[in-house]
Order: sequence, then C-alpha cells, then structure tokens
Amino acid sequence: MTVKVRFAPSPTGRIHVGNVRTALMNFLFAKSQGGQFVLRIDDTDLERSTKAYEDGIKADLEWLGLNWDETFNQSSRFDQYEAAKQRLIEAGLLYPCYETGDELERKRKLQRAQGKPPVYDRGALNLTDADRAKLEAEGRKPHWRFKLSGGRIAWDDLVRGPSRIETSSVSDPILVREDGSYLYTLPSVVDDIDAGITDIIRGEDHVTNSAAQIEIFEALGGRNAAPRMGHHPLLVGPDGGKLSKRLGALSIEGLREEEGIEPMAILSLLAKIGTSDSVEARDSLETLIAEFDLAKLSRNPARFDPAELTRLNARLLQATPFEAVADRLKAMGVDGDAAFWEAVRPNLERLSNAREWWRLVEGPVEPDVEDADYLAKAAELLPGGTLTADSWREWTGAIKAETGRKGRELFQPLRMALTGQRHGPEMDVLLSLMDRNKVEARLKGERA
Repeated sequence: MTVKVRFAPSPTGRIHVGNVRTALMNFLFAKSQGGQFVLRIDDTDLERSTKAYEDGIKADLEWLGLNWDETFNQSSRFDQYEAAKQRLIEAGLLYPCYETGDELERKRKLQRAQGKPPVYDRGALNLTDADRAKLEAEGRKPHWRFKLSGGRIAWDDLVRGPSRIETSSVSDPILVREDGSYLYTLPSVVDDIDAGITDIIRGEDHVTNSAAQIEIFEALGGRNAAPRMGHHPLLVGPDGGKLSKRLGALSIEGLREEEGIEPMAILSLLAKIGTSDSVEARDSLETLIAEFDLAKLSRNPARFDPAELTRLNARLLQATPFEAVADRLKAMGVDGDAAFWEAVRPNLERLSNAREWWRLVEGPVEPDVEDADYLAKAAELLPGGTLTADSWREWTGAIKAETGRKGRELFQPLRMALTGQRHGPEMDVLLSLMDRNKVEARLKGERA
C-alpha cells in the first residue's frame, strides 16, 4: 500500500507555525515511506475563503519546500458531498433536528444540573412527520446530525498507541447546518475516501472527533474505509502556556518577510521540538526525512520558543557558504565577496544583518571618537598602499610600538572610529574591504 496523506488548510488566513508543524509531520511521514503528500484546500466556507489566501498558503509551503504531489479544492466537490448526504439519509444515519441554539443550551444546562453529561438527547428522532411539518411552517430549518452507534470505537493511534472512545458518551455530530452548508467532517471524510488517503496525522485536539469520523468512514466506504490516524501533541509557548494568542504573529509570511527567518530554521525547530532528537539546525529536508519517526514524538506538548528559532537561524547562516547566499546578498544591495561573508557571518542572526555590516564598509559611518590625538597618531601609522587582510596586524603592531598601548585600549578606539560599533566582525577583514580615503576620514572624525 502506498502511503498517502493530506494537509488541509482553510484559505481564510495565512498559515502559522502550528499549521506548518502538522503539514511537516504529514510530509515527512509520507516521504520517509516513499508516499504521497496531498494539499487539500478546505474552502467550503465561500464567504470567508479567498483566492489570495489560497495563493499565500501555497507560496508559504513552496518556500518551505513542502511541495505537494496532488492538490484540489473542496469548493469544486459540492455534488459529491450532496450525494454522500443523501446516502446517509437513506441509510437512516443522518436525521434532521430543529432545536435552536438557545434550546440546546438549556438542555445542556439541565443535564449538567442533573449530573449527566451534556450529550444530545436525540429528541429530534421522536418527531413525527406532522411535528416536522409544523416546525418548518414556523420557519425553522433543520440541521442534520449523524446517528452514532453508541458502541466502542477503537484504533491503534500512530502517536498515542491503543485508543478508544465510547460513542455513547458524545453527541451525534452535526454534519450540515441549517443553511445547508457543510461542517468540516462530512466533506473531509468524502474527500479522504475518494483521494485514497491512507493516514491522517493531526493535532490531538481532534482525538474526540475520531470515533464519529471512523463511523462515517465505515458508513460511506465500508468497514475498512477509515485511514490510520495519529494525533500529535499541540504547540505551547516557551513557558508552557497557550501559544494560540501569538499564532497570528507567527505566520510563515511574517517569519519570512518581517523576521528574516530561513526556511530550514523553521523546519528544523518544528520537526525536532517535542521529540527525542536534539533540537539543532538540519541542513536539508532530506536529512529531516531520514531522521523522521513518529515513535520519537513525546506525549507532552511541544514548546515553541521564538528565541530558539532565532538561535537556529544564526547557526544555519554561520554554516552557509557564500555561494548559497551570493544572489540574495546582491539583491539586498550587498556587493561583498566571499571574504566579506566569511567575516560577517559569525555575527549574523538574520541574513538582513549583512546589510548593516556592509554599510560599515561602504558608509557613511558616523565615527565614535573619544581620543582624537590617539586616532591622529594611528592615521600617521596607517600602512601605505592598498589595504589588505595583513594591514590590520601590521598597523596595530606599529601603533603598539609607538604608543605602548595594548589589548582593548589599543583596538577599541580604532573599531569605534572605523565602524561606530563596539562589537562586530573581525577588523582585519573589514579594513581590507574599506576604501582607504574613508578609513583616513573616519580616523579624523569625519562622517564617511
């Protein structure tokens, strides 16, 4: 059997790290077994779904390298959902209900007061044809519930192991709203059957839905129609608290465009947090695929720390060769060569930081001058001719011999005058990249 999984985002916003973690697990699971990764666009909500968001989701996934083998939109499959609905009605498994939201809430409050679980009482099944006609004459429209068996549904969860739910303990799920629109469950089951999905990997917040979905799979596709299921722990913040309030700020678009985070930093962190593997930057998706195993997942929530993401991003850049970033550097106005890159990459958290260091080379820089006499003497001792990587050692040696200064007292005033910064890349390489006239001007305290 060829493994086939799906990632099913709704195009009502941009995807964030929580979405991508689920997409990544599906992708890695499929590719580690030579399987297929399907992108399903869940756009049955025609009012909120937009083409712009759909395009944005696809752009984010492509940027991350999570390329799909197939894709389709639910909005093109309403005929299939209607056919499934009719099949369930004819089988006596989908029945109309007329309670309003307020009426259902009153029922739940009464059940709680009586010490009972707030499970739907199936009152609609007691309605006669005359009762339903009367309610519809009053303007009520039915929502449709799937009739659960009331038995035990068990499955071997790919993450959690042996799992079971008594369907008598949960309400018959609503599959179709009063306005005729579909909730997530029915279209998803129909699509999974038609697409031949073999495995569903998703967050553990869906565990309680699984029993009902397995029964719907069996009702529409036969006893063995339900895919294997795996439910992974959700993301939490670095302190263990909910991450949901911050997810909007952790969109992939924002991490790319505003934070300047590399795709492999995101993928490395999301693939490794909450697992038995070390949380370190990996160099490629192929490495993540080779290392992937659902058995490595912990049952505890995975802690997502933006500071850790920044650390991984820095590690990736520090190991990246110049050839891999040359075009991107040029696109952001950085004309430095391999020597410049080797000098600045130990100081980078984001690639865009290279632009800041290039500005120190090209200028203008506002020198920080505290000892003008010392800098004047240093200017006199600046080696003649073209400045090279050896010029810094020759120059500081001459200054030391002339002034007796050493260590921080010797080097720091020179760095502050030439760069305006207390810290940064190694000065021997920066000096070799600087125009001699600019060096002399900055030593005089001139903005250059």
